[in-house]
Amino acid sequence: MPDDAAAARAAAEEESAFSHAPVDPDATASYGTHPDQVIDFYAPRTTGDTPAPLVVVLHGGAWRARYDRRHVTPFAAFLARRGFAVANVEYRRGGETGAVAGAEGVTPPAGRWPDTFQDVAAALDALPDLTRTALPGADLRRTVLTGHSAGGHLALWAAARHVLPADSPWRPPAAAPLRGVVALAPIADLTVAERLAVCEHASLQLLGGADHFTQRLPYADPALLLPTGIATTVVQGRADLVVPEAVSESYADAAAKAGETVGLTLLADVGHFPLIDPAADACAVVAEEIAQLAW
Repeated sequence: MPDDAAAARAAAEEESAFSHAPVDPDATASYGTHPDQVIDFYAPRTTGDTPAPLVVVLHGGAWRARYDRRHVTPFAAFLARRGFAVANVEYRRGGETGAVAGAEGVTPPAGRWPDTFQDVAAALDALPDLTRTALPGADLRRTVLTGHSAGGHLALWAAARHVLPADSPWRPPAAAPLRGVVALAPIADLTVAERLAVCEHASLQLLGGADHFTQRLPYADPALLLPTGIATTVVQGRADLVVPEAVSESYADAAAKAGETVGLTLLADVGHFPLIDPAADACAVVAEEIAQLAW
């Protein structure tokens, strides 16, 4: 259990991250018929003749419905002010149906199998055409995926779709043309996350419960989808009480064993939420990590 000072700091970090008013996008496009199958686009707020790199954002929130893309719109706008074109992806998440009892009361289930994965795959497949219409100044040749927490898991998974098992419906014929992935405090190793009961066993719920967890891991766990051949950086706060450092370290270790080097940027005295908080120094570090891949 965290001490009182650590818990108080984490609470203050979360309050700061969620204190910013949502920022409306410049355009929104649908990639499916469900209300959650949409992408918000933010045009770069800098001028110049060079097309802007595209940053694709996948929000976190333990794959649960109460956390939607609106909470990362200040982060998306922050990246747009840094000169990036931004696509903020929504996807279907777990709803109130099937809520489970936990130590802190009743918790909505995390994710939907297979809908959450189906949506992320469909969004990434539709993204080039939608971006050409919504943000004609974006440079699709310099696309970087980023995501926070559960969205970090989805960003790593999306970049690894080409190494999914051959019978996966989400496996494309070739790797996506990405400059790289910057995963922020990602739930990057589902087995380790489940052992640590991250987000009240959200990883177990994402895959449909104990009866399906082991069977579905090869289709869902980034730590098992290596090597990808795509440049990957993980940014992790060492004081993170939501997704502990051990989860990111396990993913980086799995990559090394697979013969791939994953950058692991560990930030001292930083918790879970400063990575997406425009008011925090850690958010500037994230933007720089993205820039290093994009430019």
